Amino acid sequence: MRILTDWLRSYLPEFSVSDRQLADDLTLRGIAVEGVFDLGAHGSVFEMDITTNRVDAMNHYGIAREAATIYGLKLLPLDTTLPRAMPASQAFPVAIEEPKLCGRFTGRVLRNASITASRGIVADRFRLLEQKLISHAVDATNYVTLAMGHPTHAFDLDKLEGGIIVRRARKGEKLRTLDGIERTLDSDDLIIADEKKALGLAGVIGGWDTMITPETKNILVEAAWFDPATVRRSSKRHLVHTDASHRFERGADFNAPPVASALVSRIILEAGGHPQGDLVDVAIPDAAARTVHRARITFSLREAQRILGPAEDPQGITSSLAAKILTGLGCGVREHQPAPSSAPLRQDLDPSRAVLGVSSVTAADAAPDGIFEIALPSWRLDLEREIDLIEEIARVYGYNRFRNTLPAFSGSVVELAWAEKEAAIRRTMLALGWNEAISSTFCAAAEAALFAREPGSAVAMGNPLSEEAGMLRSSLLPGMLDMLALNISRDVESAALFEMGTAFSGSPERVEERPALAFGATGNAFDHRDAEFYDLKGTVSEVLGRFEARSLYFDRFPVDSGLMPAWLHPGRSARAVVEGATVGWFGQLHPAEAERRKIRQAVLLGEIWLDRLYRQDLRQPAVRDLSRFQPVRRDFSVLLPDRVLWSGIAASVEALAIPELQSFAPREVLRDPKGRLVPAGQYSLLLGVVFQSHERTLREEEVQAWSQQIVGALEDAGGKMRV
Repeated sequence: MRILTDWLRSYLPEFSVSDRQLADDLTLRGIAVEGVFDLGAHGSVFEMDITTNRVDAMNHYGIAREAATIYGLKLLPLDTTLPRAMPASQAFPVAIEEPKLCGRFTGRVLRNASITASRGIVADRFRLLEQKLISHAVDATNYVTLAMGHPTHAFDLDKLEGGIIVRRARKGEKLRTLDGIERTLDSDDLIIADEKKALGLAGVIGGWDTMITPETKNILVEAAWFDPATVRRSSKRHLVHTDASHRFERGADFNAPPVASALVSRIILEAGGHPQGDLVDVAIPDAAARTVHRARITFSLREAQRILGPAEDPQGITSSLAAKILTGLGCGVREHQPAPSSAPLRQDLDPSRAVLGVSSVTAADAAPDGIFEIALPSWRLDLEREIDLIEEIARVYGYNRFRNTLPAFSGSVVELAWAEKEAAIRRTMLALGWNEAISSTFCAAAEAALFAREPGSAVAMGNPLSEEAGMLRSSLLPGMLDMLALNISRDVESAALFEMGTAFSGSPERVEERPALAFGATGNAFDHRDAEFYDLKGTVSEVLGRFEARSLYFDRFPVDSGLMPAWLHPGRSARAVVEGATVGWFGQLHPAEAERRKIRQAVLLGEIWLDRLYRQDLRQPAVRDLSRFQPVRRDFSVLLPDRVLWSGIAASVEALAIPELQSFAPREVLRDPKGRLVPAGQYSLLLGVVFQSHERTLREEEVQAWSQQIVGALEDAGGKMRV
């Protein structure tokens, strides 16, 4: 938004700081000025970026309030005086049928108004802001929005049929809005209506049929307060975003409507006419309780000093300075009273100032013990707790004026129970050539369902950022696939990534967090060759091998069992099982899933459920001296049926428990589909073993006896020795 510095200075008669210095000081305090453009004799125009929580600063008076607080200046009150009103036989009728959606509605009748082109200060300031001029009356509403931030609307009174009714729209009801579009309303829309028709979409945009025209003589000025969520939903539903909706959906000032109405009426009446009757002001007590009459907050100076730490100025944050800053921001400040007070803090309807109770505090007589009771200003709905007030004091005082020190801390840092295990896994993955990455915690509903560990355990977000990020991730694999796909799309066709993070399951009422490890590879990620299934198996073996487990094996289920994860290739995948519990799955991405994601090269990935793996202790490395005695090597050639797996052979050999058997491994595996070298349905295994003692040289008869035991184990496994 754009802010004129000359306009700001009109509210601050004692202001002498340069525009450039003002821009720097505002930016340092969170009211960001992104550009300063010189207008010569008219000062400067600020291009500003106001955060969504600071709707109170989306106008000139709000920025002037900030400047007044920063520099300790007097802020002029808004002039709401009007000509003497002509008597009316009865008040203009206003009815609020939806008190939860419209907390306040004001109406002021202006008679014999003249609709002319805007002149004077309104026209000059609109020209400097490059704001479109429409007519004197319409420009008045836009001018007041820029001036003090509260949207208003002007109706042609003679086109109204009866009084004003604030109600929900009837489903299918039609409304032609000011942009000339006829809109079909929804029953969830809140509208301003008369007794016969809809007049406008509440808080969003007015209606065509009752707009101000050159023929307009009598005007109804409306200023109201609407529920932010209702305005936001209507704005999105009808795809119309206006200056009014931008402010209302972020939380307008409940006390502003009478002030805004008076300011608009004052400008309109400068061209002629007079007000008739008193201001009609219908306020809902429940809405006032949620905004204006919020509970007071107890503020402790000692707590503020503890959190903020020492300042560079020896005095730092004092009791009087804290009271001065909070008062400047519009808070009601008084000394803390242990017993209930019969004189509650109150605030005037004028948002330019907060009126304090009888025991109000000034900078000169601040509470000696530094404890205050704070009444929150109606225009700062973002202030809710003591910590919010502490943040405001730090912001206005200047973050750069605090020393660069850490807050006081007693105790010691306590590591998570699995920190050592997590570090061991990370070191292992990095040593194996994988690169660590981080992905989003959110994913789409389809992704969460596909990769969930248990069906129906995915957790939906209550207020998602988008449909593609509407779920807490039930697995780290969606993020891993997204990262691999992104690399491939950027012509980085080789990657080996892993991520250690948290997966979520349960329900929105009770969310469980589980640590997990995901890994994925594509292209020639290892040793300048294409990654394959056994690269993943080797990685999983190394990771699981870091833990003490009596039982560790890999298997898979038949394709038609329905137990295989849908994202895995049924013939190129495996399950890892530790101590009888599944700890993860790994393999090649299913071709159908790869096609859906438009990935045109093989992708290997897997996930280990660390919450289950962490039940095992880390394997402690054992160091032994190298033997001084000669090792003895023997090879065994055996024919085995295809059904016999290496895991069974290894278990049979290990069961012999030969102390001098140092190692054994397959040296060669031979299969011949044609059955010439090896019979069909069988394979030839060359098993190499190493015998060695740490105490003596082995004798031939000992080695021969152990060899016979190994031959027997191989034959028991279904093998037949080859000669």
